[in-house]
Amino acid sequence: MEREGARRGFASDNQASAHPDALAAIAAANAGHAPAYGDDPWTAKAEAAFRSHFGTSARAFPVFNGTGANSTALVSLLRPWEAVVCSECAHIDTDECGAPEHFTGSKLLPVAAPDGRVTPAGVADRLRGIGVEHHSQPRALSLTEATEYGTVYGPARVRELADLAHEAGLFVHMDGARLANAAAALDLPMRALTTDAGVDVLSFGGTKNGLVMGEAVVFLSDRVSRAADAFKYARKNGGQLASKMRYVSAQLSALLDGDLWLRNARHANAMAARLEKGARGVPWVEIVAPVEANEIFARIPGRVVGDLQDAYPFYVWDERGRSLEDHTVVVRWVASWDTTEDDVDGLVAALADA
Repeated sequence: MEREGARRGFASDNQASAHPDALAAIAAANAGHAPAYGDDPWTAKAEAAFRSHFGTSARAFPVFNGTGANSTALVSLLRPWEAVVCSECAHIDTDECGAPEHFTGSKLLPVAAPDGRVTPAGVADRLRGIGVEHHSQPRALSLTEATEYGTVYGPARVRELADLAHEAGLFVHMDGARLANAAAALDLPMRALTTDAGVDVLSFGGTKNGLVMGEAVVFLSDRVSRAADAFKYARKNGGQLASKMRYVSAQLSALLDGDLWLRNARHANAMAARLEKGARGVPWVEIVAPVEANEIFARIPGRVVGDLQDAYPFYVWDERGRSLEDHTVVVRWVASWDTTEDDVDGLVAALADA
C-alpha cells in the first residue's frame, strides 16, 4: 500500500518533499547550543554563499517564507504614501492576502502582463501623478522571476525595466521565489538576472527549490544601502527573525555552496518540458502559455478535472465556466525537484485516458 503523503502531484513545488541535503544540513547544525538570532557560524556561511552568487556587496538576511520576504523587503523601501508597480498576476497582489499592503501601508499598482511579464510601456503608464499630493507616489517596481505564468525575463529585459524604473526614481524589487528555475532555463548565473541587470533588492526563494523552509532578503545595490542598514529592524518588526536561525541558514548554505540549487532547478525544468511534450500529444489539451521554467498552463475540458486531480493533484488556474460540462478551464501543473519521469508519464497517460 502506498504510504500516506507518498504520492507526487503537480499542484505546487511548495508541496514537494525536502531534499535530503537540506535535511542533512539541519541535522548537522543540531549540535549543542549556538548563538541565537543569526549570530552563528551557519548564518555567516550562508551570507558568504550569497556574496559568492550575487556579488561582494550583497547583504543577505534569512527569513522564514516568501510572503515575509516580499513584505519586509518592500517595507524597507517604502513609505505609506508610496506605491509599488507590479504585474496584474504578481504574487504580492494576488496571493499574499494583502500582506505587502498591510505591512507597508502602501498601494499596489498592477500592470497588464498577458504572459506574466510586464512591459516598459505598461510600467511607464503607471508612472503618473508624481509630485501630486493627491496620488500615491510610485517608488518601487516589483518583478517576479520566473513569473507567475512560468515565463522568464532575460537579463536584457530586466535591465530595460530597471533602467526605466531608476530614471523615474524607483527602486527595483524582484520576487525570486523561482529565480533558480529562471537561471537554469537561461543557463545563466543568478547574478546575471539580478545584480548585473539592475535589481536593487531580491526576495530569494529556497522553499520551492528543495528546502524545508527558508528564503532570504538580499540587498544588491548601493541605492538601497540605507535600507539594508535598517533591515534588521524591519525583519524583527515583521515577525521574520528566527531565533534558531542556524537551521534556516544551514539549509541555504547547502543549497548555494555547491550546485544543488542548479541541479534541483534543472531537473524540475526538465520534467516540465517532458510534461509539455507529452501533453501536446493529447488532442484536447491546449498549452496556453510558453513553458520556459517549471510551470505549465493548459486548457482542458472542465468535466475531466475531478478525476485527474484524484490521480495527480493540481490546481485549476481559471475556474470560470467550470460548472458547465462542455466548458474548458485553464489548469496549472508544476514540476518539482523530486518529480520523476514516471510521475510525468503517469499524468500524460491519465490525460489521454480521461
